[in-house]
Amino acid sequence: MIKILANEWKLAGVQDGDVLLVHSSIKRLFKRHLKLGVKLSPQDILQSFLDAIGPSGTLVIPLFNFDFADGVAFDIESTPSHMGALTEAARLYPGALRTAHPIYSFAVIGRRAEEFVTTDNVSGYGSDSPFAKIREMNGRIAVLDLPEQNSMTFYHHVEEMHNVDYRYHKEFTGAYTDILGNTKSKTYSLFVRNIEKGVLTHVDPAGELMWEEGLYSGCRPNDGCGLRTISARDMYTFVSDIIKTGKAENILYRIDGESNV
Repeated sequence: MIKILANEWKLAGVQDGDVLLVHSSIKRLFKRHLKLGVKLSPQDILQSFLDAIGPSGTLVIPLFNFDFADGVAFDIESTPSHMGALTEAARLYPGALRTAHPIYSFAVIGRRAEEFVTTDNVSGYGSDSPFAKIREMNGRIAVLDLPEQNSMTFYHHVEEMHNVDYRYHKEFTGAYTDILGNTKSKTYSLFVRNIEKGVLTHVDPAGELMWEEGLYSGCRPNDGCGLRTISARDMYTFVSDIIKTGKAENILYRIDGESNV
C-alpha cells in the first residue's frame, strides 16, 4: 500500500530528489483505505512520501505550535506539533531534524536536512526561513486534502519579502530550550495581519488563479488522491506579481466589513 500511495503522489507531481514541503489532512485518506480493508498509520503515509522523493530527496513537514505566542515555554526536543498525526510522526522519525523557530518549526528528513538547521531564523517567514530555503532549492509544495486557506503558509513568506502594508512584524518573547538542553529567554517574530484594520487572510482566490494558470498539478481537495503540488519558485513569482500590481486585496486578503477601524 505504501508503494501505491507513493505512485499516487508521483502522479500528482512529486519527483525523485524533490525538496518537498507537505501540508496535510489525512482523515479522508484513512477512510478511503479503510473501505478497501486497509488500515493505514501516519507512519505509513510518511513513508510513502519519503519513497516518492527517494533517497536523494528531502521531506519538510510543518510542526507549527502557537503556544509560544501565548507565553508557553518551547523545547525543541519535546514540544509537539499542533498540525496532526502525520506531522508528529515526522517529528519523531529517526534522524529527523527540527528547525529552530518556536512557532513555525519544521521536521526535515533526507539528504539536505542539515541545510535547514544551520540558521536560527528570527522571523517565521523571513529571508532565512525554511520557506525561503525551499524556494532557493527549487523545491515543491504539496497539499493533501486541505483548502488553500487552511494550508498555504508560503503566501506569508511572499508577503514578508515584499513588506506588504496590511501585515506587520510582531515580536514574541519566552523561555526557549535548545537542542543542547540550554534554556534562556529568546525573542522571535511573525509577520502578522493587521487585525486593527480588519485584515483577514483570504487566499482561496489566488489558489483558483494558480489552477487556471496551470501551476498546480494533481488533484483538488477531496477529489482523487487529494494531493496537489506546485513549484515554490513558480508560486513565489505568481504571488509576487499580484502584490506588485496592487491586486492583493480580495485575492490574498480582505477587509472585514464589520471592522470599526
